[in-house]
Amino acid sequence: MLDATRQAEYQRLNAKYLAEADELLAKKDYPQASEKLWGATAEIVKAVAAKRGVSLGTHRSIGEFVDLLHKENPRWGLREAFAFANSLHTNFYEDWLTEEFVLDASGRIRDFVSKLTRLL
Repeated sequence: MLDATRQAEYQRLNAKYLAEADELLAKKDYPQASEKLWGATAEIVKAVAAKRGVSLGTHRSIGEFVDLLHKENPRWGLREAFAFANSLHTNFYEDWLTEEFVLDASGRIRDFVSKLTRLL
């Protein structure tokens, strides 16, 4: 798949997962919303990578790419937001985070997405 096509698909999935997260948050289904927020995070990172001609396929590669983006934009707090996304991913399996945590993390993820969208 061409990088531009991959980038567009990752952006489409990012928007889809954010919309689904909103629906799940409204239903107070925090584990499912958590996973959608994690997915939105992963997809926007993959979109930025695709724009740069880089393919990411593992959690590790996504994390390493976020670290690179953090070094390029140290004031954006990307590492911290990514750590929240990882907590949300775990919450899908464990359902251990409070409503307040998930809602706070949702805002942080949306800010993360907004910042990374500037790189597209």
